[in-house]
Amino acid sequence: MDPLGAPSNFVDIDGLQGWADLYVADQLNSSVPVEKTQVDACSPFPYRKDISEKIILWRGDVALLNCTAIVNTSNESLTDKNPLQKLKGCRTGEAKLTKGFNLAARFIIHTVGPKYKSRYRTAAESSLYSCYRNILQLAKEQAMSSVGFCVINTVKRGYPLVDATHIALRTVRRFLEVHGETLEKVVFAVSELEEDTYQKLLPLYFPRSLEEEKKSLPFLPVDIGNAEGEPVVPERQIRISEKPGVSEDNSDEEGLEADFSFIGSHAFARMEGDVDKQRRLILQGQLSEAALQKQHQRNYNRWLCRARAEDLSDIASLKALYQTGVDNCGRTVMAVVGRNIPVTLIDMEKALLYFIHVMDHIVMKEYVIVYFHTLTNIYNHLDSDFLKKLSDIVDAKYKKNLKALYFVHPTFRSKVSTWFFTTFTVSGLKDKIHHVESLQQLFAAIPPEQIDFPPFVLEYDTRVGGFSSFLPSLPKLSLWASLLTIS
Repeated sequence: MDPLGAPSNFVDIDGLQGWADLYVADQLNSSVPVEKTQVDACSPFPYRKDISEKIILWRGDVALLNCTAIVNTSNESLTDKNPLQKLKGCRTGEAKLTKGFNLAARFIIHTVGPKYKSRYRTAAESSLYSCYRNILQLAKEQAMSSVGFCVINTVKRGYPLVDATHIALRTVRRFLEVHGETLEKVVFAVSELEEDTYQKLLPLYFPRSLEEEKKSLPFLPVDIGNAEGEPVVPERQIRISEKPGVSEDNSDEEGLEADFSFIGSHAFARMEGDVDKQRRLILQGQLSEAALQKQHQRNYNRWLCRARAEDLSDIASLKALYQTGVDNCGRTVMAVVGRNIPVTLIDMEKALLYFIHVMDHIVMKEYVIVYFHTLTNIYNHLDSDFLKKLSDIVDAKYKKNLKALYFVHPTFRSKVSTWFFTTFTVSGLKDKIHHVESLQQLFAAIPPEQIDFPPFVLEYDTRVGGFSSFLPSLPKLSLWASLLTIS
């Protein structure tokens, strides 16, 4: 059927089953009970009910949808079955708006998807991302309440369906995270051939429960783009000298006589500096602060790519790092259990990768860390070299958005080590560390029901007399913890 034809039977999207509703129906029909499990490794696309409820997956012709706007794909001259000469064309990745004419939709958003060739994969990814992003931006600017997407990567343009679906879903997800209040419904209209792919990939970006988030995490691709879903491949950035032919050290050596001062002013020419020169300047201590930050960001991105590619299930099984609740200021609380880190028995580089994998999306906003030093021994202590390496690798947002580190049940030795480390090794951290002798002190900053305590921490705190008076106010704790006060 012509995608811009005038079919007689329009479909009201309010009557369609939502993506979240479909999950609930599946669980009710299933004979296997759903377990509420804690997500040990947090997904960069965490479960958010408010976002999942906006998504609809529907098999059918997008032209039938009664949305505020539907999406139409065409060629750059906009003559592919649908002549629209008044728009004067549309370049690949752009989005242009027309009225809905005889369709149920009020508007039609026209876009041109890229032609795919494997040798130009990066360009195709960026163009396809631009299609979805520009459509969503246009919908936001026009205060549209709903958008119906067709599959932009048409078969005749050769784009692999799975790759294109990843870009489509993550771009929509990232947009809704920031501008979710502007759109009430997003419909993905697919064909029978495309439906199965969308059903498999939607849980990765729009999990409908904590359990689904956890199960989907291992299947996320290594490259999930930046904060807006845009593809980012640092290794493929191009190095272009600002003044080719002119000596870099400004010596009197002969160069080209022509004036190349205009070169380097365009964003394309500023993509990447001369890496070899930067490394030399680093060794000489002459690299600027901005260049150092850029070099550091590239290094962190390499670690992040490794973290998403490697199998870290053995580290995750230790349950040494997990997200728990929020503090009194509404900031995310991350728990670190020192006793669960067998330093001498595990690959500490994999532990570092796991930390980056879990924390990368957490540190986008303000957060706090609760470190349980309870009952640790010499086999659990992270040495200063590892901590220094961790501090040097992580992105600046880790340090900027960390608002407090609560050191629970410290020993005299750990206090001395912490003071020495924060004074002489890592700066800017000392004022954020708070030594907590008992859990009572911790509750002044974090409500007890917001913390998932390891059992031995509760037992230890009760034994030393700092926790028992608070047990009646802890609805989230297990029964055995209450019994500890009786014994």
